[in-house]
Amino acid sequence: MAIIDHPTTSWQAMQEGNVFYRRQQCYSIPGKLPDLGDYIIAGCRYGGPIALMRDHTKLLALGRSTPAVTKAQIQVYSPAGEGLLLFSWDQAKIIRFGWTIDEKLAVLNEEGVYRLYDLQGDYVQHSLGPEAAELGIIDARIHDNGLVAMTSSLTLLEVKGWEGGRPLTLANPGLSELPHSWAVIPPDLNISRHVEVLLSVETTIHTVDNLESVDQRLSRGPFTHVSPSPNGKSLALLTFNGTLWVVSTDFQRSMAEFDTTTVPGAEGPVRQVEWCGNDAILVTWSSLVVLVGPFGDTLQYFYIGSTFVITEMDGVRVIGQEVCDLIQKVPASTLSIFRPGSTSPSAILFDAWESFTKKSPKADESIRSIRPELAKAVDECIDAAGQEWEPYWQRRLLNAATFGRGFLDFHNPTNFVHTGQTLKVLNAVRFYEVGIPLTYIQYNYASPSHLISRLTSRNMHLLALRISGFLNLKPDAVLKHWACAKIIKSRPTTTGTGKEAELSADDEVCRVIVEKFKELGSIDVSYADIAKKAWEVGRVGLATKLLDHEPKGSDQVPLLLAMKEDKLALVKAVDSGDTDLVYHVLLHLHKRLPLGSFFRLLEDGGQALVPATKLLEVYAREQNREMLRDFYYSDDRRVESAVLSLEEAAQMMDETSKLTAVKTAHKFFSEDKDRSFEAKTTDDYARLLAFQQQLESETQGKVKFFGLSLNETIRQCLLNGLAKRADKIKSDFKVSDKRFWYIKMYALTEIRDFEGLETFSRSKRSPIGYEAFVHHLVEKGHQKEAIAYVVKCDPPRRADLYVECGEWRLAGKECKDRGDKSKLEELRKKAPNSLIERELGQIASSMK
Repeated sequence: MAIIDHPTTSWQAMQEGNVFYRRQQCYSIPGKLPDLGDYIIAGCRYGGPIALMRDHTKLLALGRSTPAVTKAQIQVYSPAGEGLLLFSWDQAKIIRFGWTIDEKLAVLNEEGVYRLYDLQGDYVQHSLGPEAAELGIIDARIHDNGLVAMTSSLTLLEVKGWEGGRPLTLANPGLSELPHSWAVIPPDLNISRHVEVLLSVETTIHTVDNLESVDQRLSRGPFTHVSPSPNGKSLALLTFNGTLWVVSTDFQRSMAEFDTTTVPGAEGPVRQVEWCGNDAILVTWSSLVVLVGPFGDTLQYFYIGSTFVITEMDGVRVIGQEVCDLIQKVPASTLSIFRPGSTSPSAILFDAWESFTKKSPKADESIRSIRPELAKAVDECIDAAGQEWEPYWQRRLLNAATFGRGFLDFHNPTNFVHTGQTLKVLNAVRFYEVGIPLTYIQYNYASPSHLISRLTSRNMHLLALRISGFLNLKPDAVLKHWACAKIIKSRPTTTGTGKEAELSADDEVCRVIVEKFKELGSIDVSYADIAKKAWEVGRVGLATKLLDHEPKGSDQVPLLLAMKEDKLALVKAVDSGDTDLVYHVLLHLHKRLPLGSFFRLLEDGGQALVPATKLLEVYAREQNREMLRDFYYSDDRRVESAVLSLEEAAQMMDETSKLTAVKTAHKFFSEDKDRSFEAKTTDDYARLLAFQQQLESETQGKVKFFGLSLNETIRQCLLNGLAKRADKIKSDFKVSDKRFWYIKMYALTEIRDFEGLETFSRSKRSPIGYEAFVHHLVEKGHQKEAIAYVVKCDPPRRADLYVECGEWRLAGKECKDRGDKSKLEELRKKAPNSLIERELGQIASSMK
């Protein structure tokens, strides 16, 4: 069994033994990395990888072991020295590359084009715009959530986020030459929540944001290195004469100074000035690393070959040719327990647990001595366990915490359980084959889901899935990434050829993905998202098969439309029962397809697309009559086309257009042998409209005829003295005698032509009888004129008709003439007054 060093072995003291720093070796990587001094390097925070590109300004000794590189190549390694990615750059000269918060490599060239590469080599490309391309980019700084680029005109452009948004121009710093060095403070570290750029110009520093450029009026510059602290509150500035000056970011407080030229063994220029957490600063030379404390104390670390350091929120990572180290301030809880001679409650608890394991009675005595502070001691042991790198010491500290909890009446176990879970996860991802040296603090800051996405980006799906299950996280993101990776890596089977092989491979991949999802159960992975990936890599058949398993029509349809699977998209939309979705597909297809193809698609759909056809009719009737007309015509639907023409005719005001629409309707009806009645009716209507136009012409437009009904047309003729025209209409349109007599009676009454009405009633025997004359004249208030027509009515009805005309005496006389005494008595009872009643009584008495 390997001997595990005590945690204090790697400690070194500063500030007269009050503060300790430790150098923890994460990985041993001899021979895995090239000479870092020959490369331009970008490191990813939170235990992320490093990207290397050959520095062509340095001479390279060619030999058998050195490949000849003509194109710019970027290599990506894990902190454990494992190669993750290698790709060639075929665009304009690379200006800068760096890492985003979600572990993607951003590469910016001199034309303002930048790409975001994932760890599989896939990328998304964006541009800073045509102005940036025209000016050219000469330098840039990349941070977690964006970048700031410097153009050849020495102006600054900021990109917020990595979605390809339009860059913003920051305040003009008024530079006449390149700054000696510069850095950015990201928006999330500024009170203003805007990016702040620090430019070393001559002897001072200019701070630039989106509103203004401020000269800080310093006299100690120029500065070769400008390095903000991880919390954005302090700056480390290195002057040309080698003085390291630490100052607050508002330049109001000078915190420390250190002369780097006094460091023994330091040769050549300073390579990097980086922060170790927020308390100390790491200054590096070719093979020497010096940690400078807040009071000028130093610790020296020697390495073989060149190094590269990456600032972390709780320390600094140092990558050399043989090792990957983590240098950090010893956490307070660890210091409290393991500091030699410590008498803290946590140190006593740890000692008590060790005594207990040795069955020593000292354990009970130690526990009694710290009983009031035992809960605090337990918490410190739990915290210290999280800070340790070696599982051996993690277990011992957690065991000590468990031992102490046994003496407490109540102790919330949440933190203990969380720490134990977290350490299992951290130990798994720290393994050299995974190579993510996360610390406890970094893990909690970045969140477990962020770690899961980092594992999936490395195609470590099994580990990501197991961690998700262990932490009770939904496996959806892992499975989605796994399915997409499976699609990309799968190839047609070797047993078949051509299309057959492709179909066989599609079936197999689809089956594997569906079975895996069903096996895990209750997941919310969208098959549409996976199908989209299949379509993007040219596997249309596989994409279609995967979409068959997508339960949501709203997710299926957009992709099917993008794939131009038009009929299937429409069928799926109809099957979903969502009318909005059906309309979306219909309007999309109508816009994209030629009209004939669009209608043919609906016709060929059969019963499955009948609902879509009906919805299209509803929409077109309200919004696009022209489309509805074309649809009816293409579908040879004559009756519907005719009805549509008539509906449009009813809304038209222009006479010629209206007549044309009616004639069109007649044409459609006449082409259907089962619609002869409708054809004749529309033909009559067209003839009537033409006749009405003629009438208006004859009356010089003084009388409005066009658009009136047949009855109204006859009526208007009679009202305006066009009796012959009325007779012609009656003849031409075969108007029945009854109908014509009613119309003429109403018209003559309206114009009070009672003489004409009398003449008309005598012209021939009335087909409507004469009671109609009486009723109509009385209704219109012409009782006197109505009396003349009573004598022409049937004798039994005359008495009542006289009463209707208000002539009670004539009604009584009629009863006397007919000898109808019972009717006379009936009238007598209904008499409106006593005078008429007496008169009717006299008539009745004369009949005895």
